[in-house]
Amino acid sequence: MPAKSKAQQMAAGAALSAKRGERKKSELKGASREMVDSMSEKELHDLAATKRKGKPAHVDRD
Repeated sequence: MPAKSKAQQMAAGAALSAKRGERKKSELKGASREMVDSMSEKELHDLAATKRKGKPAHVDRD
Protein backbone atom coordinates (compact mmCIF):
# COMPACT_ATOMS: atom_id res chain seq x y z
CA MET A 1 0.00 0.00 0.00
CA PRO A 2 1.76 3.17 -1.15
CA ALA A 3 1.57 6.44 0.77
CA LYS A 4 -0.90 9.01 -0.56
CA SER A 5 1.11 12.07 0.48
CA LYS A 6 4.58 13.22 1.52
CA ALA A 7 3.34 13.74 5.07
CA GLN A 8 2.06 10.15 5.32
CA GLN A 9 5.32 8.78 3.92
CA MET A 10 7.42 10.79 6.36
CA ALA A 11 5.22 9.81 9.32
CA ALA A 12 5.57 6.15 8.40
CA GLY A 13 9.36 6.53 8.26
CA ALA A 14 9.43 8.05 11.72
CA ALA A 15 7.15 5.32 13.09
CA LEU A 16 9.30 2.63 11.49
CA SER A 17 12.45 3.97 13.12
CA ALA A 18 10.69 3.93 16.52
CA LYS A 19 9.42 0.40 15.92
CA ARG A 20 12.99 -0.74 15.18
CA GLY A 21 14.29 0.99 18.33
CA GLU A 22 16.33 3.62 16.49
CA ARG A 23 14.20 6.41 17.95
CA LYS A 24 12.15 6.79 21.12
CA LYS A 25 8.38 6.57 20.78
CA SER A 26 8.09 9.58 23.10
CA GLU A 27 9.80 11.71 20.42
CA LEU A 28 6.99 11.03 17.93
CA LYS A 29 3.95 13.24 17.42
CA GLY A 30 0.50 12.79 15.91
CA ALA A 31 -0.06 10.13 13.29
CA SER A 32 3.40 8.60 13.54
CA ARG A 33 2.84 7.83 17.23
CA GLU A 34 -0.41 6.00 16.40
CA MET A 35 1.20 4.13 13.50
CA VAL A 36 3.78 2.48 15.76
CA ASP A 37 1.11 0.55 17.66
CA SER A 38 -1.42 -0.04 14.90
CA MET A 39 0.79 -1.18 12.00
CA SER A 40 3.30 -3.97 11.46
CA GLU A 41 6.92 -3.31 10.53
CA LYS A 42 6.24 -4.53 6.98
CA GLU A 43 3.27 -2.18 6.55
CA LEU A 44 5.32 0.74 7.83
CA HIS A 45 8.19 -0.17 5.51
CA ASP A 46 5.82 -0.28 2.51
CA LEU A 47 4.49 3.19 3.33
CA ALA A 48 7.90 4.65 4.08
CA ALA A 49 9.44 3.22 0.90
CA THR A 50 6.97 5.09 -1.32
CA LYS A 51 8.65 7.56 -3.66
CA ARG A 52 7.73 11.15 -2.81
CA LYS A 53 8.07 12.55 -6.32
CA GLY A 54 4.70 13.73 -7.58
CA LYS A 55 2.93 13.30 -4.25
CA PRO A 56 1.02 16.20 -2.69
CA ALA A 57 2.29 17.55 0.62
CA HIS A 58 -0.99 16.69 2.38
CA VAL A 59 -4.24 14.97 1.49
CA ASP A 60 -7.56 15.86 3.10
CA ARG A 61 -9.07 13.19 5.34
CA ASP A 62 -12.16 11.47 3.97
